[in-house]
Amino acid sequence: MSSLPFGELPPHRPRKFLPARIAWDDWSAVGPLFDRLEADLARATTPAELEAWLLAWGELSAGMSEEGSRRYIAMTCHTDDAEAEKAYLQFVEHVEPQVKPRQFKLEQLYLVHPARPALSTQRYEMLDRHTRVHVELYRDENVPLETEEARVGQQYQKLTGSLTVQFRGEEKTLVQMGRYQEEIDRGLRQEAWESVARRRLQEKDTFDAQFDELLKLRHRIARQAGFANYRDYAFKARGRFDYGPAQCEAFHDAIAAEIVPVLRELQSARKRELQLPALRPWDLAVDPANRPPLRPFEQVDRLVSGTQKVFERMDEALAGQFRLMHDRHLLDLANRKGKAPGGYQSSLPEARLPFIFMNAVGQQRDVETILHEAGHAFHTLATREEDLFAYREAPIEFCEVASMSMELLGSEFLDAFYAPDELRRARRDHLEGIVETFPWIATVDAFQHWLYTHPEHTHAERAAAWNALMDRFGGDVDWSGWEEARAHSWHRQLHVFLYPFYYVEYGIAQIGALQIWQNSKRDRARALADYKKGLSLGGSRPLPELFSAAGCRFAFDRETMKPLADLLRSELAALQ
Repeated sequence: MSSLPFGELPPHRPRKFLPARIAWDDWSAVGPLFDRLEADLARATTPAELEAWLLAWGELSAGMSEEGSRRYIAMTCHTDDAEAEKAYLQFVEHVEPQVKPRQFKLEQLYLVHPARPALSTQRYEMLDRHTRVHVELYRDENVPLETEEARVGQQYQKLTGSLTVQFRGEEKTLVQMGRYQEEIDRGLRQEAWESVARRRLQEKDTFDAQFDELLKLRHRIARQAGFANYRDYAFKARGRFDYGPAQCEAFHDAIAAEIVPVLRELQSARKRELQLPALRPWDLAVDPANRPPLRPFEQVDRLVSGTQKVFERMDEALAGQFRLMHDRHLLDLANRKGKAPGGYQSSLPEARLPFIFMNAVGQQRDVETILHEAGHAFHTLATREEDLFAYREAPIEFCEVASMSMELLGSEFLDAFYAPDELRRARRDHLEGIVETFPWIATVDAFQHWLYTHPEHTHAERAAAWNALMDRFGGDVDWSGWEEARAHSWHRQLHVFLYPFYYVEYGIAQIGALQIWQNSKRDRARALADYKKGLSLGGSRPLPELFSAAGCRFAFDRETMKPLADLLRSELAALQ
C-alpha cells in the first residue's frame, strides 16, 4: 500500500499455513483458507494436533488483522486520499462481513472439539472464556449492522479530519488551533477558541445525525443478541469479566468525592493567579503565571530525538525498541491537513510490530502523547514471542496501564526537552492534566451509560443529560454565551462515536499507572521490572493478575482513589 510509511514488512514467524502472497480483498482466495481450517480441525484428534491447529488459526487471524490495520493506517494518515478511503471501505464492507461468520463457525467448532478439555486449563483459560462470549453474542443478522456502524464511524472521522478555520489570514486545522490556548494574550486565546467553537457548531447537526444513526444501529445489535440495551451488551462484548456497570458507577462516585475537589482547588488557584473574576473555557490551558507556552520542540525530528534520550536514560531495552520503530518508519507524528485527528498505536499482528500515529504541533501534550503511545508500542513488543494470537493483545484496561505508566515514568526525564524551571512546570502540567482527565472520563462514561439505557431520548434530553454531568464533574468554568458549545462539547470525543464504552478503561488504567509510579519512587528498578513483567503476559491472564504482576491492585473504588488523590496533591505542591 503506497501511502504507508513503512512499506512491506515480513512476518515475524515464517508462514506455515498462509500462502506467501494473498489478495485479502478477493474472497475466492480467502474463503478456501477457512474451508481448510475447518477440515484440519475435523482431522485433529489429539491435544497436540489441536494446539497446532490453534496456531494455524492464529496465523490466518493475524494476517487478516494486519491487512485491516494497514488499510486503517493508510486511511487515517490521508483522509483526503480517495484510493486509501476506497481500500479501507472495501475491506470493511466486503471482506470483514464474510470473515465474521467463518470465524464464528471456527469458534463454535473449537469449543465442542473433543480434545479441547484435555488442553491445559492454565494456558487456555482466557482463550476459552473469550471464545465462549463471542459464540454467545454472535448473530448473523448483526454483521451488516456492524458493517454499517464502521461506515458511519469512518464518515465521522472524515468530517473531523477535514475541519479547518481561517484564522488571521491562514487556514489552520483544529489541532493546530490548540496551540493558541497556551498563549498569554487572553484576547488571542478567546478569538482562537471561539473560532473553533463556531466551526464545530456549524457541523453540530451532522455530528448529531451521525450519532443518531450509530445509536439506532447499536440498539438493534444489542436487541438481536438478546439484551435489553446496548450498555449491557457492550460490557459483555468487551469481555468485562472482572467488573460491571455498578462498579463503574462507584468509580464515578469516587472521582466526584476524591478528585473533583482537587480539580476545584486547582481551578481556584488558577483563577487567583490569573486575577480573573471567573475562569472561561479559553483560560484553562494557559500558564497561570503568564509565562510563554512550553515549546518542547519545533520540528518532529526533535520530538523523536528527545524521546529517544528519555528512554536511553530510563532503560536500555526500551530505548532500543523505540530506535527500531524510528528506523523501520513506524512513526507518523506530524499534524497536517487531511490527517485524521487524535493519536493511536496500532499493532501489525503478523509482523508483530507497532505503529504510532500522532498530530504533533509542538506542545507539551505532544511529549505526553508520544510517551503514552510508546507505552502501547512496548506492550506490543513485549508479547512479540507469544505465538498464540489471542494472547498478543491484553484487555484495554491493562493496555492503558502500559501507556499511562510510561507517561509518568518518562516524566522523570523530561530534561531531555526542558531546562530545570521548565521541567518542573511540564511535570506539574502533566499531573494537573491527570487531575482534569479523571472527571472528564467520568463525564464521558456516565454519559454513555445514560445514552444507551435511554435509547429513545431526544436531542434536548441528550443535551440536558450532558450538561448535568458537566455540572457534576466539570468544576468551576463559566460558559456564559457559549451554552450551545458546552451542550455539544461531547462531539469532540471520538470514542463516543467510534468506540462505545471504550473510555472508562483510561480511568481504571490511570489508577494502575499511579500505583506503578508510586512504586517507582520507592524502587525505580523494581517498579520498571514489574511493569515489563506485566506487559509480557499479554492477554494470557485475568485483569486482577495482570495488575498484580505489574505491582498494583485492580480496584477503582473510593478507598483506592483517596491515597492516589493525596499523592497527586503532594506532588503538585512539591512542583509548585
